[in-house]
Amino acid sequence: MRKFSAIWKQPYFVIGFVLITILIGGSFVYEWIYGNVPSQTFYIEENGKPVEGQPISPRLEHPIHIFGTDQHGYDLLTKIILGAKYTILGALGVAALRMLLAVPVGLIIGTYWRKYRHGINSLMDPIHYFPMTIFAVFILSPILLMPVEGFTSTLMERIMIEVIILALLTSPIVISLVANETSLIYTQEYILASKALGAGNGRLIIKHILPQLREKLVIIFGQQVVETLILFTHLGIMKLFLGGTKVSYDPEMPDPPMSISYEWAGLLGDTFRYLVGAPWLPLTPAAFFAVLIFAISSMMEGYIRATNPELIPRKRKRITRIQDEVIEWNREQLREKMELLKQVQK
Repeated sequence: MRKFSAIWKQPYFVIGFVLITILIGGSFVYEWIYGNVPSQTFYIEENGKPVEGQPISPRLEHPIHIFGTDQHGYDLLTKIILGAKYTILGALGVAALRMLLAVPVGLIIGTYWRKYRHGINSLMDPIHYFPMTIFAVFILSPILLMPVEGFTSTLMERIMIEVIILALLTSPIVISLVANETSLIYTQEYILASKALGAGNGRLIIKHILPQLREKLVIIFGQQVVETLILFTHLGIMKLFLGGTKVSYDPEMPDPPMSISYEWAGLLGDTFRYLVGAPWLPLTPAAFFAVLIFAISSMMEGYIRATNPELIPRKRKRITRIQDEVIEWNREQLREKMELLKQVQK
């Protein structure tokens, strides 16, 4: 309980938690109250003259279009708000499922199969160097790309399938990490003493291994959330959006692939081609990605500071110039007295 209360006293953790809560809560509240995206084809001045067409650039004097509109005239900030819940909860779901799959398997390998650990690591090491995006593109393309006859599954079904697949693809890396940490803890003296007193592997895991791994598992979870966000971004550039990609099959004037859920990676991938002509379109979701990663990193930093107070740098006392002069004067007086004492002794 002390550590839990100390976490909420850390400003880093509170700042990150508040940012994520505002993004998720605002997304659900806006969809519940409004549920639609306002659009505007032209920006009109007070005299009624249209001065700019879609996409409308960001305008601070216009609160509705503070981040501008997209290429179809839809407000970009509203799309960011609606897609926040899918982006954040999707990344949290992938990271949580990875941990649920990897931690038990890693504990088993590090406890019962320690002599096979090096062989298992040699099989999992190549996964570290092979980009997961390529695996994900081949597996998720039939699921996320809309066929000619339309989707036969719902939005939530496609999101759940993508979350499960992305969790399975990268869970071997987390399994190897947890297994190595568990095996390292088993070499500690208190573990050897507990085994000498008759403690079994099950008791060692519950009473010693998990308490020692708790802080590292929290850090690993935060890292997995950030890695999932980066993977979402890569898939967005490849036109594979969370929840599905709307594809136009019009032979005469086909529309480019569009995001159905407005998740941020989809907004980034959908507007990346406008980076030169209308840079606010891809840079706005990229900026919100940066804010989200900053919030997660802040929560991790706050947790580390709360659970390891010795790592917090202590504030150095400020010494004024007058105090420095007084200290130096005292040193000079002491030197003169020591010189005088030496002369008297001679």
